[in-house]
Amino acid sequence: MPSPFDTVRYRSLEGRKVLVTGGASGIGEAIVTAFGSQGATVAFLDIDEPAGQATAAATGAMFIRCDVTDIAALRGAIAGVEERLGAVDVLVNNAGRDDRHSMEGVEPDGWREALAINLDHQFFATQAVAAGMRAKGRGSVIMMGSVSWMRGNPAMVGYTTAKAAINGLTRTLARDLGPAGIRVNCIVPGAVETERQKRWFSANDGRRFVELQALKFRLNPTHVARLALFLGSDESAGCTGANFMVDAGLTQN
Repeated sequence: MPSPFDTVRYRSLEGRKVLVTGGASGIGEAIVTAFGSQGATVAFLDIDEPAGQATAAATGAMFIRCDVTDIAALRGAIAGVEERLGAVDVLVNNAGRDDRHSMEGVEPDGWREALAINLDHQFFATQAVAAGMRAKGRGSVIMMGSVSWMRGNPAMVGYTTAKAAINGLTRTLARDLGPAGIRVNCIVPGAVETERQKRWFSANDGRRFVELQALKFRLNPTHVARLALFLGSDESAGCTGANFMVDAGLTQN
């Protein structure tokens, strides 16, 4: 069966060192697979040991179990990747968790957890790879946003707040790191059908998303991964500080 990533070849990605957070399943797994198909050397972090081992076996990527909310562990894992593979060329800050919760039920610990899972590690992982990228004079950091904050989705205020903050983080980091040749961009997925999303949304919900979209099909993780390849490659050399939508026109509604 042909790979969905065989339709284009980004020669600049061959041999590049790519690190993906949350790479064991869903969108992250597709991103790991996509970069591997382009000849990149890929490592990924995830807290899910069984899924991580399975993805590593299927892709040949290097897996390190890591809870990205533990910043000391995150820094240690990234240092380990760079010790074994060399400085990171492309960082994809994919890890996140879109838990549902009522506004009334949010307590301080839960609020901080939502920000830690969806926002904090994106900054600290970028901070950790920046020195190696500076030494090379180039690098691509890919943040992961969400249309949920743009649409004001209810019952997930911690998640939408974190994803909105990534918009500002992307733009500031692009300015901070641009003089060193490091680009920082953000992918903003829409209603992407993953196994996790299937637990939240019914088939009727999926049809409703398609009705609201300009393009009339369900998005899947490969649509996001294809854009990640472009942003990681030298073909996007003039792009930084920008949001790149992969929502099939959902936010136009």
